[in-house]
Amino acid sequence: MKDISTRLVNAGKAEALQIINTINPPLHRASTVIFDSYSDMLKANKGEFEGIEYGTCGLSAQKAFEVAMLELEGAHGCRAFQSGIAAIAMVLMAYTKQGDHILICDNVYGPTRRFCDVFLAKYGVETEYLPSDAGVGIAGYIRENTKLLFMESPGSNTFEIQDISAITAECRAKGVVSVIDNTWATPLYFNPFKHGVDVSIQSCTKYITGHSDILLGTVSTNEQSWAAFKKCCGLFEVYAAQEDCYQGLRGLRTLKVRLKAHEESALAVAKWLEKHDMVESVIHPALESHPQHELWKKYYNGSSGLFAFTLKEEYENIDHSPFVDNLALFGLGYSWGGYKSLITGGKFRRTNPFGYEGKTIFRLNIGLEDVEDLKADLAQGLERLKV
Repeated sequence: MKDISTRLVNAGKAEALQIINTINPPLHRASTVIFDSYSDMLKANKGEFEGIEYGTCGLSAQKAFEVAMLELEGAHGCRAFQSGIAAIAMVLMAYTKQGDHILICDNVYGPTRRFCDVFLAKYGVETEYLPSDAGVGIAGYIRENTKLLFMESPGSNTFEIQDISAITAECRAKGVVSVIDNTWATPLYFNPFKHGVDVSIQSCTKYITGHSDILLGTVSTNEQSWAAFKKCCGLFEVYAAQEDCYQGLRGLRTLKVRLKAHEESALAVAKWLEKHDMVESVIHPALESHPQHELWKKYYNGSSGLFAFTLKEEYENIDHSPFVDNLALFGLGYSWGGYKSLITGGKFRRTNPFGYEGKTIFRLNIGLEDVEDLKADLAQGLERLKV
């Protein structure tokens, strides 16, 4: 009879390995993964092992989530990250080195811009910003040492759209890796790989998980771009929390239903705001009033719940607080894509071809509340600016 300490260390493993046919994948909490044989360990030592050798390689829930994202996007490879910006940072590091030049569309997510200007600059990578509505004509920006071009379409605050196929055609011709942050549309409403994009990024914190309780990101690539990206991820031992990947996978199951609800409610609120006497512009690509609506129709088969608007008057003396602070249903907070409606506001020091420069832009995340209640809340808030 083995000592009790020995039995406790080894008890329960055989039973745990029995196959239980559940709908959802199991959750493994592990650092060490046991090899089946010494020859497998020797392969792992040489980087030739095909299986999972350690917890940082990604365990069952992460692998299941990545496979599901591959199904959604039609990509060659996918890797999950702790957050959207972690995914973005890894892409920017994987395809650049000292002395390289990269092109970034001017309307990108603020942390993307900061990573380029602060971190990449420190290591000798030069960033140049393209017009937010870039498309035909980008060849003039591409240099001999240009390695990567990063799009965000639509931009998450000012909602300009890039002519993606025109850009990817130039990138392919010049050997430049094309990247897009596709969080706004999700792969349901825009598939980057069908339009020649090499690398697609999702902040799964937003619509993929959908409940404002998970930080998660993914990067998917085509076959040509996968090896370099996979190698960089291996150097950093990139992985995502098992519970978060499990929640991400659960979110994918209902994404189509939720995103349609967000789309319909957002369009209803946007059209109502267009008729409001205090509103100057509603910035929503799916509206005919958007300057790039025809380009939006070329690429997208749906819209999400995020858009913005500007007012006819600027209330700098009261910094618009009477409006924002008195909203009952719109939380004042960052991020979007969740079930609760949110609002942010600010001015953006970017080039904008549509006349929004210098204006306070209010961005709305339309959640799953009743549309008439949301309209009423915005109406009473705006009325407070008249006092």
